[in-house]
Amino acid sequence: MQAGVDHHAIVKSLVWKDETATQLFAAALSAQAALRNCYIELHGELGAGKTTLVRHLLQALGVTGRVKSPTYSLLEPYQLTHTPSSPTPLQIWHFDFYRFNDPREWEDAGFRDIFASVGLKLAEWPDKAAAFVPRADLVLRIEVQPDNARQVQLVAQTPIGAELLAAISA
Repeated sequence: MQAGVDHHAIVKSLVWKDETATQLFAAALSAQAALRNCYIELHGELGAGKTTLVRHLLQALGVTGRVKSPTYSLLEPYQLTHTPSSPTPLQIWHFDFYRFNDPREWEDAGFRDIFASVGLKLAEWPDKAAAFVPRADLVLRIEVQPDNARQVQLVAQTPIGAELLAAISA
């Protein structure tokens, strides 16, 4: 058993050979209604493609304009009036905890209320706030391969995550 993977979780592995594969995955994910209220953790070293995936996902959901990394701001919020899977508004929060020195910064920043609300939460570097963030519905571990492809491990940890994983794997 791999460290950090719950033995009750559903695990799937993918390979993204290039950025187009990342974009296609994001498009498939964006079409899922379960995405409207879930928390997705993104793990990977600097340059692995976490923000690239978020950018493609947000664009597939209908975000226009520049999607920037929240490395310095910690949080970039988005609100969509409609999405491909629903005509109702969707609140999206893109977090980046890379600059956290202490997990308590998550609590001090007031993120508990955001995580308790309805919407899509995407977090890069969630391990920097590990003691405070809730259990993710879906965990993506992205690893750069020698040929620059991405080995991606998807871990569904909740029924919402399992629904997403089943739908995007079909």
